[in-house]
Amino acid sequence: MGRKFFVGGNWKCNGTIDQVDKIVKTLNEGQVPPPDVVEVVVSPPYVFLPVVKSQLRPEFQVAAQNCWVKKGGAFTGEVSAEMLVNLGVPWVILGHSERRALLGESNEFVGDKVAYALSQGLKVIACVGETLEQREAGSTVDVVAAQTKAIAEKIKDWSNVVVAYEPVWAIGTGKVATPDQAQEVHASLRDWLKVNVSPEVSESTRIIYGGSVTAANCKELGAKPDVDGFLVGGASLKPEFIDIINAATVKSA
Repeated sequence: MGRKFFVGGNWKCNGTIDQVDKIVKTLNEGQVPPPDVVEVVVSPPYVFLPVVKSQLRPEFQVAAQNCWVKKGGAFTGEVSAEMLVNLGVPWVILGHSERRALLGESNEFVGDKVAYALSQGLKVIACVGETLEQREAGSTVDVVAAQTKAIAEKIKDWSNVVVAYEPVWAIGTGKVATPDQAQEVHASLRDWLKVNVSPEVSESTRIIYGGSVTAANCKELGAKPDVDGFLVGGASLKPEFIDIINAATVKSA
């Protein structure tokens, strides 16, 4: 069995009840491949998680955009992994570049978060990626390896982890890593996992691409051998998200 295609939609800090209802309606009515071909997970803001979960077609899952690094308590404004599990939310996005950059989350902090979320039964979309300065300096591979290493040092079981490679310079900018650039980084990540974790984890772990994915570029990106899907930002709020989900067929064709 190959790796099942994975499409995540990160809604970020966007939406009203009316907008959420429209997005959910589009998803519920969309014609997409069956769950054995593609796994679809959407990530609304915390406040909309219960409503989206209750209204979304059953084969689509939901993810939180973040959770706290340990058990709940006196951490105002945070949401714990236990709360998400209690709500029946199966997935969480951790280590997104916006949190790393805007809130100063270090590689080690993200590694701790991933380990704790997994320990509570959540599945994790773990984000890695380099800035434009780092890419231009030729340090892309070193940066994503260090980010991945900080996670690998804290966890043993990778079966509930999806790695999302998101070049920071391509998020929300309209710039996209070319399919060959994406494949190069994904292949290097897979090699890193093979050498530093195990060949089995390297072969089975899904590595998805994020960074200005659209209906226009998704098939070419998705056709690359080490690109196992996408983490989609702005386009996940639009009807074209259905087209992006349908790009999964490039792998099963």
